[in-house]
Parts: sequence; C-alpha cells; structure tokens
Amino acid sequence: MNDHKKVDIMPGDTVIISATPIPGNEKLVSRTIDNLYKLGADVIYEKSNGVHVSGHASQEEIKMMHNLVRPRFFMPVHGEYRHLVKHAQLAQSLGMPRENIVIGENGAVIELTRNSIGIAGRVPAGKILVDGLGVGDVGNIVLRDRRQLSQDGIMIVVVTIEKNSCRIVSGPDIVSRGFVYVREAEDLMETAKEKVEMALDRCADNNVTEWSVLKGAIRDSLGRFLYERTRRRPMILPIIMEV
Repeated sequence: MNDHKKVDIMPGDTVIISATPIPGNEKLVSRTIDNLYKLGADVIYEKSNGVHVSGHASQEEIKMMHNLVRPRFFMPVHGEYRHLVKHAQLAQSLGMPRENIVIGENGAVIELTRNSIGIAGRVPAGKILVDGLGVGDVGNIVLRDRRQLSQDGIMIVVVTIEKNSCRIVSGPDIVSRGFVYVREAEDLMETAKEKVEMALDRCADNNVTEWSVLKGAIRDSLGRFLYERTRRRPMILPIIMEV
C-alpha cells in the first residue's frame, strides 16, 4: 500500500517473498503482490524461483532438539492436527514411549504428574462473539439469518384475513428491504402478491386455518416464484392478521 513510515517502493525495485502463503491466507498475499506490481516493483515470489525458505524446522533439526533435550514427556504444539500427529510419530521413532506422548486440541486439559501425562478433561474453547452488550449470546441460527439478510435481503408480507373463512380482507402488502427496489420492480411485486393470494385461496379451499400452515404456504409459494425470477432467496416474513 506504500504507507510504511520508512520504506518506499519505487519503480524498478525488487521484492523477494521467500515463503509460501499460509493456507487460507492466499487472497491477502496475492493482493499484496498485485499492489507491489502496481507500484512498479519486480516481485519474486514463486517457489520455483529457488528462494523459498521455510519458517519451520526440518525433521532432522527436530530430531537434533529431541536428542539434546531428551524429554520424559512430549506434547507437540503448533500447526494442524496432522502436523501434531507427524511430530508425535517422529518422537516415537526416536524411542519416546507412546504413553508419554499426548496430542492435545484447543480446550483439552493436560494433566502432568511426575510419572504420567494425559488428557484429564475439556473446557469450553473457541470464538466468543461480542454483539453490543451481549457476550457469547449470538448463536448459529442468528448468524445464519444475518448472513441470509446480508446476501439476499428480506421480504415482509402483510395480509388480513377473515377469521372463519380465511378469505383475504386486506392486502397482501409487500415490503422489501435489501432485495429489490419496489418502485423499479412493480411487475415483480404485483405477481408476488398474486402468488400469495393463490396460496391463501388454496388453503381456504382445503379449510386450512392454522397460522403456521398459512405462513408456510406463503413462504413456499413466494420463495419458489422469487427464486425462479431472480435466482435469489430473500428471507420471507409473513404477517397474518385476523378480523
């Protein structure tokens, strides 16, 4: 971004990146390389250029550390679970007893005594979401709803029906937020209202009066129609009032 206090990238500079991106960090690294090229630098970053340097010890170096330290117990740390297993196998190949090796995960309670090591239990571990004044009270369902709202928006359907016959007295009125701009999609909104009316008429013909069933019929009918027309699935929130 060329915003470092003491280092400037000038056209013709050469930048050598002597490492490979950490899995999951590829996009950020690629963006950094693109920005360096935009500043006119010549970037050397591929492993094939022969400049790759690992940030981790090789197996032979790890073996040397084991032979120098000669630990009684061993617990590998850092890396994915597969890396921990490989490190544990390496220690075992050097003569470490299997019962003296423990592979822990986040939240594992490691109990260590003079003669033994093992997993004694688990404690809660992981991400804690802070939302306003709430700490850890945002669950998966809330996050799923927020993700859907951010991607496809919401459509609210308000309809008033007669209590006994389930016939429409007023509406349906549709409010859209984050899905389409109503004034620019009047045809879509009118057809959506017709789909809601048809769904409620079918329920009335079958003597269906339960609100949960009526709302489900509205969501299903309107959801199919909107996906066919827009290939999007907004959150549909039916509101039914009886008179």
